[in-house]
Amino acid sequence: MTQVHPPLLIFSDLDGTLLDHDTYGWSPARPALDRLARLGGGVVLATSKTAAEVGPLRDELGLSAWPAIVENGAGILEPGARPAVSGDYARLRAALDDLPGDLRKTYTGFGDLDAAGVAGITGLPTDKAELAKARAFSEPGIWTGDEPGREAFVAALGERGITARMGGRFLTLSFGRTKADAMAELVDRFAPRHTMALGDAPNDAEMIEAADFGVIIPNPHGAPLPPLMGEAEGRITRAAHPGPEGWNLSVGQVIDELELSRGASRHG
Repeated sequence: MTQVHPPLLIFSDLDGTLLDHDTYGWSPARPALDRLARLGGGVVLATSKTAAEVGPLRDELGLSAWPAIVENGAGILEPGARPAVSGDYARLRAALDDLPGDLRKTYTGFGDLDAAGVAGITGLPTDKAELAKARAFSEPGIWTGDEPGREAFVAALGERGITARMGGRFLTLSFGRTKADAMAELVDRFAPRHTMALGDAPNDAEMIEAADFGVIIPNPHGAPLPPLMGEAEGRITRAAHPGPEGWNLSVGQVIDELELSRGASRHG
């Protein structure tokens, strides 16, 4: 059973943060994950990935006892739950297709591609690309137009109740719920003693700012995040390394700073 009042509850982005941007590997983060598990802490994965994608990965990481935030906060995959079926995705796609043609043609969403196409833009194997297409709440995609066109695209979607958020790779469309919204719901539920959030992209910023300890993971493939609230006073830091290596060092440093390991040995 998932522990209420864990000593440290981590909210972590996946691609480019806990997972390597190119290989999707996570093994460099294993030491910190193991330390956290011994302390009774937990990790809530917070990602743009679908529930169908996250379920097997959550099991592989040894985090199946914790909920996961999916599709950029639009949904929560509870422990042991099956991926939810929702009408949000169909409504979102209909609104997207209702846009003027000059705006619509320069956005390519996952729903515009077959599994091979999604594999081509993500680097995923085709079977995993199929899981990435199993969407319930949101639509990631690539904008190929210019910046004024992108602004017009985002404004037109806003008139239809849809928000557009830039992640590490994709411009993702949804009906507005964020990772930070889902994080707040889970913090209320579990009441951890301390919270930590890690991410590398603009859609992680609010989550990072909401945590007791925030970490910006560098993304060599994108522009660095601007200074965030809490960074000047040191509550938010920037990892020295990208991906799971930076994740591992940052989580280890927070565990050391909180002296959680010492507390565990005293009470063990």
